[in-house]
Amino acid sequence: MAVSAIHFYEAKGLISSWRNTGNQRRYAREVLRRVSIIKVAQRLGIPLASIKEALDSLPKGRTPTDKDWRKLSARWQAELDARIARLTELRDHLTGCIGCGCLSMKDCPLRNPHDELAEKGPGPQLLASADED
Repeated sequence: MAVSAIHFYEAKGLISSWRNTGNQRRYAREVLRRVSIIKVAQRLGIPLASIKEALDSLPKGRTPTDKDWRKLSARWQAELDARIARLTELRDHLTGCIGCGCLSMKDCPLRNPHDELAEKGPGPQLLASADED
């Protein structure tokens, strides 16, 4: 791993170190396992904020165990399942847009999802109301 990546993880609070008398960073043994967990989670697409939250839930000062990993991976599996469901829905809408070919600006679930301003008519409704104030 690049030293810059280790420093980045430390700056984000994912791992910690101490400095020796020569001002060199030193890491406890359990940091190696935590770095492995971070790398696997990143490969799965888990955001660093979620990784940090998960690592913060583990006891400090000891190497994460198999039981810890099962707890973290179950949590992340739920996040991945939700992301897969959202991506599947987006993919299915994309297929519909390709099928109709219109890419309607008025009624397109990809371009204009959950359009709450449609009832106010076409055009820049937010800008129009800001100009009226």
